[in-house]
This record gives sequence, structure tokens and C-alpha cells, in this order.
Amino acid sequence: MLQRLEQGFAPLPVAEAYKQAAQAQIARWLTEARFAPYRPQLEWLIAQERWSLLLDSFYRMLPFGTGGRRGPVGIGTNRFNPWTLALSVQGHVAYLRERYPGQDLSVVIAYDVRVFHDLRGLYNPDLPNPLRGISSRDFARVAAGVYAANGVRVYMLPDAYLSTPELSFAIRHLKATAGLNISASHNHPDDNGGKFYNDRGAQEVPPHDEEMARHVERSQEVQQLDFEAAKATGLVSWIPPEVHEAYLALNLAQSVCPEARRARLVFTPLHGTGDRTVGAVLARAGFEVHLVAEQATHDGAFPAVPYRAPNPEVPESMQLGVALAQRLDADAVLACDPDADRIGVCARAADGTYPFLTGNEIAVLVTYFKLEQLQRRGRLPRRPLVIKTEVTTELLRPITEHFGGVLIGDLLVGFKYHAHVLDCLERRGRFRDVEARLEDFVVGVEESHGVLVTPAIRDKDAAGAALLLAELAALQRQQGATLLDYLDDIYRRFGYYATLLASMVMTGAEGLSHIQKIQDALRQRPPEKVAQWAVTRVVDHWDERGIYGPILSETDRASRNVLVFTLENGARIIIRPSGTEPKNKVYIEVPTPPLGPQASAAALAQQKAEARAVARRLADDFTHQMLALIGVHLPDYALRLSDLVPLDKRLDFVERFLPELEARVERLCQGEIGREAVSQWIDTALAAYGKDARGLVREAMQAYLEGERQRLAQLAPAAAQRRRRLLEAMHELFFEGGRPA
Repeated sequence: MLQRLEQGFAPLPVAEAYKQAAQAQIARWLTEARFAPYRPQLEWLIAQERWSLLLDSFYRMLPFGTGGRRGPVGIGTNRFNPWTLALSVQGHVAYLRERYPGQDLSVVIAYDVRVFHDLRGLYNPDLPNPLRGISSRDFARVAAGVYAANGVRVYMLPDAYLSTPELSFAIRHLKATAGLNISASHNHPDDNGGKFYNDRGAQEVPPHDEEMARHVERSQEVQQLDFEAAKATGLVSWIPPEVHEAYLALNLAQSVCPEARRARLVFTPLHGTGDRTVGAVLARAGFEVHLVAEQATHDGAFPAVPYRAPNPEVPESMQLGVALAQRLDADAVLACDPDADRIGVCARAADGTYPFLTGNEIAVLVTYFKLEQLQRRGRLPRRPLVIKTEVTTELLRPITEHFGGVLIGDLLVGFKYHAHVLDCLERRGRFRDVEARLEDFVVGVEESHGVLVTPAIRDKDAAGAALLLAELAALQRQQGATLLDYLDDIYRRFGYYATLLASMVMTGAEGLSHIQKIQDALRQRPPEKVAQWAVTRVVDHWDERGIYGPILSETDRASRNVLVFTLENGARIIIRPSGTEPKNKVYIEVPTPPLGPQASAAALAQQKAEARAVARRLADDFTHQMLALIGVHLPDYALRLSDLVPLDKRLDFVERFLPELEARVERLCQGEIGREAVSQWIDTALAAYGKDARGLVREAMQAYLEGERQRLAQLAPAAAQRRRRLLEAMHELFFEGGRPA
């Protein structure tokens, strides 16, 4: 088998060191007794010649990234499974022993709703698989067994779920030494992870996260008890219910307009833990809340969420909520991801539609509303403090300054950096050159739908954000207006900032190599121009002369792998590899000047459309330049595929799917095959793209057909007529002849 592996790995386009590492680890898993339960599946993968999967599963240890390990559940060292989790926990214990010598250690463990069902279909369902059906609760019990075997007290819930923000609160409330969260947040249902927290309820920042990672990497053997034995030691305690009550009371105390409660809201937890946080807070505050029943069950397969993407950053995740809101004439739809730290909003418009709000728009609404209400009620700090990441909209700067505040607006991505600012204020009364108290803190935000409204929690929390948004919706309702009207008034006063996020998923060892190559090439040879605008400034956050100073650790280097390009039109383009998913992220922002409070709706709408068009041009051109660095050239229509579609599937869409679809539709037009056969082929051919695949490619299909129609004028009349009939048949079959997109 090892000889077959070597032969199978040989043609794969990755470094030889990766191939050798994978072969060595697979040899261990095939021979060591502790991995025997995985052997039938492993032997089957080799027999099936699944070389790319095997290489990616074993070429490295699953990275200890932003405070922990997160990735696909599966067999191998580069997968999340009981073995890689146990090694992480053992390393965490060693780190805690070094950090807190001689102290009694205690850890709060949280877990979400995830269950591994192998929805990607990677393994043989007819062979034994110890991972099938493994849940976040099961992983939490594995971790508890390791902690207890090492003499560490564990606090957890027996069967109930604990959200990410409530974990942060519970650590502080129980005065625990640390925390562990078993969750993959909004990732695919087959993913999971373990993320570690410190005694302040936050994730560690450099260099402490690097110290923890080194202890984890040195872990080779594990001290472990099964869960029943762990309980028998007396070291496992259940979290008392008063902790949850205190968490809800804290969020309710964040109200800035308690008289505003007459709002009708739709809420969906997207099958996750948010019913215990956002739902409970809104209900106790007295709002009329309607739950999306189809998405209210705790179900880690996320069956009622399009694309199985339970992420409030994805507009389609809120489709069912919008449908319910339209029936009820609700003021807004609120959603949160399965661990209840991100908030999503769709707000009612005058025409009865419910446009989706981006994370930047949510940040602007919450920040302005809280500052405004605190000022109106005489509760505004003398110098209010707002915190944001660098990739979050710069519109928050003039807003904060309007209220006499200070903005810390250049943080690296990750809410642990917000928490670090709060920790510095709590311990020293300053962060860099900003002097402030915790009492000055008003709000912390990030573009990825993260909001924090109280320093008593040290991670983003959808519950506090939801309460403020609900109060704003109620106030607007009283005035016969909407959240969107409030947002437009802000744009008139401070200018409209068009923002756009373009992600490119690149999976596996080859994908990681591509992501690194792109970043390295852009660092060495920055673009001189994007679309028609010259690049006037380049900032590389690896530059130790910059705002972040010397690089503190390898984890610091990874977080600072960020490039910022400023253009002559004032736009910004920022690119960074994601810390939690196999993709790079490109952030675009195009600012415009304020039109003034009296500007008409038509004038503002025109300004928005023009700025958005510029943002799209910049995103497309930059993406083309970026992909050219790895020898990939995609037509424009392929950029309209959902950001959830990986690069290899984008190439498949261009090179295989569309030509084969045209060939089959041609045969359909000639009467050789039937409509149902072609429609079934479409769904089968797209199945590997993900759940609800027609929706994932819908915009790209529309763009392709429109482009082909525009080229008809270049053809002779007879050829143009034949081609037009073919395109019409393709449109009808894709959008009307199959299952709804």
C-alpha cells in the first residue's frame, strides 16, 4: 500500500516534502493499534486511489490557527477528530501549567449543535467509521476526559448548548482559568473545531498564542479518561443555571432606549444556539418575535439553510426569514450563526422587500444609534471609544469624530484583537497612544457581522447587537420609517461608502500553495493599477516599521499577512488569507463625499449605484490579476459564481459543465433526448458544487447567457437565429425546467 501511495502521490503538483510527510503519517495510521478503528476506511481510500484526499488528510498536522484547530472532520492528522483534539487539549494543559504555575486550573467547555454525517461523501458508508455521527458534545466529552486526567477542573453543561459569547461570559463569571469552545461557527456541517480562551474570556493574542501553539505541537502522547471516569474523579461540574440568567441580564442591561419595544421581528438561529441568547433576550425585552420554525431545531446538518451555509454573511441563509417577514409585515429579520456570535439583518423597505444588510452596514447602524442615544440621554462618555478592524468600513471614523469620540480602527482581523484593546484599557488605562477607561467603550465591530456592546464579554455577541437593532427598528416604526431610512440619513450626512468582499476558496494542499503564492507575488510585485485607477500607496503589515512594530511570533506573522492598496480615487483594496477557511479574502471600499441632509432619494440612489459599480470593477480586475499569478484565467461570468464555490469547481463550470450543457441542449432541440434527462444531468453535474447547486451558479449562468446574447450580432443571420434558439432553450431548462434554484 505504501508503494501505491508513493506512485499515486508522484504526479500531484505539491512539494515533495508534503508527499513524504503524508506517507510517513499514513504508515503510522495503518500500523499503530490506537488508529485501528480507522484502518478499514483508510485501506478503502487507498484502494480507490483517492490520492489528493489522502495527501491533504495527512501531509501536515491540522494547523493550530486563530486560537485552536478548525477544519473538516475526518481521518488523518490534517483533519479534526478525537486524536487531533486530544493532542490540542494536552498541549493546552501544558501551556496552562507554565502560564499559571502552582495554581489550581479550571476550564469552561462549550459545544454547539454539529454532528458529522459525511455530507461530502468522502468515506465508504458500508464500512466501519468511528467518526460517523460524532457530535460537538462528543468532542467536548473527549476534551473533558483529557482535562480531568490531568487534574484540571471542568465546567460544562450536561446536554444543553453554550454559545461562543456566553462561554466568554461564563469564564469571567466563574473565574475560570481558561475555556474551550467546540464549534466551527458557520463552516460547512462536516467541519468542527476547538478554540481556546484565556482567563479574561478572550482568545490569546501574540505572542501568547504562539506559546500555546508550541506546547500543542510538542504534544505526542495524551493522558485521557473516558467521560464517565472523568466524572467519577469529581473534577467535572455542571455550570449552574444562574450563570445563564446573569448573561441574559447583562445583555438586557445594554438597552439604550427601553421605551421602544413596539417592533415586529422575525428571528432565525439557523439551527444553532441563538435561541438561548438572541431569542431569549428579545423575548424578555418584550418584543414581538416570530421564530422561523423550519430553522429553529438544533440540527448540525443545517437542513433548512440554503447551501448548508448557516452564516448570516450569506444573504440566502435568511430567505425563509424574509418570506415569513413579508407575510407578517415585520420590521426586520434577524439571524445569527450556530454559535450565536455573528448577527445578520434584512430590513423592511418601503416597497415591502427586505434588502440584506452587510456587516459594514450593521456596524454603522449600531454605532451611530448607540452614540446618538447615549448623547440624547446624557450618558455619553466624555470621549467615547469605538473599536474596529482595519478591513471594516472607514465610515465609522467621521461618525465617531462627530460625537467627539476616538476610533481605534486599524486592528487586525479577529475579535481577539478587540478583546486585547479592552484588556489593555482594564490593566493599564491605555492602548498604544489612546488613553481611555473601560467605561468609555461604546461598541466594537467588524465587517464580518461581529458586534460587541459591553466589555463584560470579550468576544462578539449577536444578542447585544440584536437588542439595539430591535430598539432602533421600534423607534423608526414609531416615526413611520425603517432601518434603511436611518441608514440613508447617515449616508447623506457622512458620505456613502461602497464595500464589497470577494473571496476565492482554494481547497487542499494545492489550494494552500496557491494562496501562499498569490500573497507572496503581490507582496513582491504590487499591482501598478487596478481597473483604470493607479495604486498610490502600498502597506505591507509584515513591515516591522509599520503600526504593528516588530513581529512577535509566527502566529503574529500569520495574522499580519495583510496587504493594503490605496488607489488614486480614494478606494482601498485589502487582501489576506483567511485564518479559518481555505480561501483568501479581498476587501474593497469606495468612499464618496456627503451629499447633505437635504439630498433627494434619487441623488443618493445614483451615488450608491455609481460607487457600487466602481467597487465591482475593482473587485473583478483585482481578482483577474490575482488568479493570473497562479496561471488561472477565468472569464468574467465565472466571477459571478457564489463565493462558496471553490476555484476547481469554477474551472469545471467553464471547461466542462457549460460545453456539455450546450451539447445536451443541442441534442434536446434536435429531439434526441428529453427535457427531464437534461434537467437531471444538470443537477447531477453540479452536485459536487454543494447543496442547492443551481442557486450557487445562478448569477454566473445568467451572466454567461447574457454575454452570449450580446455576441449574436457578430454572427451571420442564420447562425444567430440557431444560436438564439439554443440560448433560449438553455435559459428555460436551467431556470424553469428543473428544481427551483
